[in-house]
Amino acid sequence: MNKTLVSALALIVASASTASADGVLNIYNWGNYTSPELIEQFTADTGIEVTITDFDSNETALARVRQGGHGFDIVVPTHSYVQAWISEGLLVPLDPEIVTDRGNIAPQWVDVDFDPGREYTVPWQWGTTGIAVNTSVYTGDINSADIIFNPPEELVGRINVIPEMSDVLAIAVYAVGGDDVCTTNMDTWRAVRDMLEAAKPSWLSLDYGTIDNYTAGDILAGVYWNGATMRARLQNADVAYGYPATGYPVWMDNAAVLADAQNTENAMIFINYILQPENAAMLSNFARYGNGVTGSEEFMDADMRDAPEIVIPEALVSAGHFNVPCSQEIQDVRTQIWTELLQ
Repeated sequence: MNKTLVSALALIVASASTASADGVLNIYNWGNYTSPELIEQFTADTGIEVTITDFDSNETALARVRQGGHGFDIVVPTHSYVQAWISEGLLVPLDPEIVTDRGNIAPQWVDVDFDPGREYTVPWQWGTTGIAVNTSVYTGDINSADIIFNPPEELVGRINVIPEMSDVLAIAVYAVGGDDVCTTNMDTWRAVRDMLEAAKPSWLSLDYGTIDNYTAGDILAGVYWNGATMRARLQNADVAYGYPATGYPVWMDNAAVLADAQNTENAMIFINYILQPENAAMLSNFARYGNGVTGSEEFMDADMRDAPEIVIPEALVSAGHFNVPCSQEIQDVRTQIWTELLQ
């Protein structure tokens, strides 16, 4: 049998095995972040039944998996945590025999610092963290961190801050005049601590799942993600998204296969599945974030193309910064400030 025929038969067998795959897949992901349509289509296409378990922060996810015995196959950490997952041996490299479509990843998201060449991860969604505000009550500048840290009277007591340490501290560092989220300048960290402690009495809550609260007008302002804010705006046109001019975080969440996964092959099949443009678009159409997959735009909802939560104003593009991992010494300082804030 010649090599060409052998290769052709191998491809047929591989395609058939993917199409008729069965079993289960357990995904550990941020809450309200996975498209039900995508999961339904994936199961229809592969026969693999999917269970999704939510986490509410990168710290929670990392701590849970470190303990072992979790039963998860895929996890979706933010870029600034990926190196911790890799260095601790919690992820396995992607199988090139199954994850064959990494070429669909947009060029700017391939050779990333947190996973050069995408050996361990693929893009899930990317976005920004800024300010959500109800413009029927607040008529000032929406691109200001003062909405949260020095709020006007009309917003006091109706502000929510997502309890995501890296994002909130980044916005706070920039707001006090710092330019490095891992600064070693202790005066900057004291200023951040004092500002947060002074602002907290004006807040209503530190919570994650607040889209419905913004929609109903129960929450009038807060630190929030761009896609979640867009989902609220689509139900309440008074909700707007601001990019703090002093600085705001840009981030990317990434899907990876866990080293102790019980369904590794199914996990690899899913990882490759979300690299298909039409499937990546389902993630974006649900959660309202960009996805990092070339060609997905043509499958995305039309209202994503010029949404103010997605298209950053040109004058504010340079104010966006990727969070980076900090040294243990600075991370301890940050954790202490955050722990005091949550008390």
